[in-house]
Amino acid sequence: MPISCKRSKKFNELPMPIVDVEIVLRPTETLREGLALELADRIGKVFGAPTGTTWVKVHGLSSSQYAESGGTPEEVYPVFVSVLKSKLPLPEEMQVEVDGLTAVIAQTCQRPKENIHVLYLPEGRGRIAFGGEIVS
Repeated sequence: MPISCKRSKKFNELPMPIVDVEIVLRPTETLREGLALELADRIGKVFGAPTGTTWVKVHGLSSSQYAESGGTPEEVYPVFVSVLKSKLPLPEEMQVEVDGLTAVIAQTCQRPKENIHVLYLPEGRGRIAFGGEIVS
């Protein structure tokens, strides 16, 4: 059996966190080498997910492409985080995750915690496929 088939079967039993991290970059800032791996490892620990089951995509956004209504305060370079899991946690569990995510992302991306914004997407099960198989 090809490895992709073995992997897709195990995703039905895992939280399957896929995390998009979009960082509003300071004028001369660039995304550093190894940032995605560091975030994946640290975020995986927050979720208590087994190795190889937390996927993180990191994107930089030029500060010229970011604004707040009424004007953007100087020196505000937020991080927007989207989390997709097979099943959403209960609200109290979600708050624990958000606390952990906010702390590790703030530290790793060198941003204040108040500038880390987390959005949980609707449950992925029944809506997402790995290796051509819908996660149920």
